[in-house]
Amino acid sequence: MAQDIEAGRTKSQACAACHGADGNSPSGQFPNLAGQTWRYIYVQLKDYKEGRRSDPVMTAMAAPLSRQDMIDIGNYFAAQKAKPSTFKADEAKVRLGRAKADENLCSMCHLGGFAGQNEIPRVAGQQYDYIVKQMRDFKARTRTNDAGNMTSVAQSLSETDIENLAHYLTSLR
Repeated sequence: MAQDIEAGRTKSQACAACHGADGNSPSGQFPNLAGQTWRYIYVQLKDYKEGRRSDPVMTAMAAPLSRQDMIDIGNYFAAQKAKPSTFKADEAKVRLGRAKADENLCSMCHLGGFAGQNEIPRVAGQQYDYIVKQMRDFKARTRTNDAGNMTSVAQSLSETDIENLAHYLTSLR
């Protein structure tokens, strides 16, 4: 495992500009990768490479990666510690977001504490802007590499619900 992590550290150097050297993104526009499961990272890279998920930068970054490269990168970021967000969440919106998460049974997939599992991402402490964008993309059906689960959930969410959920999820440690 240590060998895979070291291989992943080397292979992930190009990721550092957007996602941070340790997987904690310095910008809200890019997701934190630290603490995600290796499998989630692997599946997302594979989806970019195979066209099931689209982003001009990420599609190009994933294109030359081998299966082993994706596994190594996933193992490296999975071994990194997620740092708390610096986003200043509004407590009223956090409460509303928690209620909406409970109503939609979000923890059934993302687990208690929203730590994620297997192909389901850790969303606790994720970047606020990134959460909002992904939720909007699921709602608009411009992101569909989720077997329909998030796309279905997002259909019932208002813009206010999305913002409240993002405040709540970002506030989690």
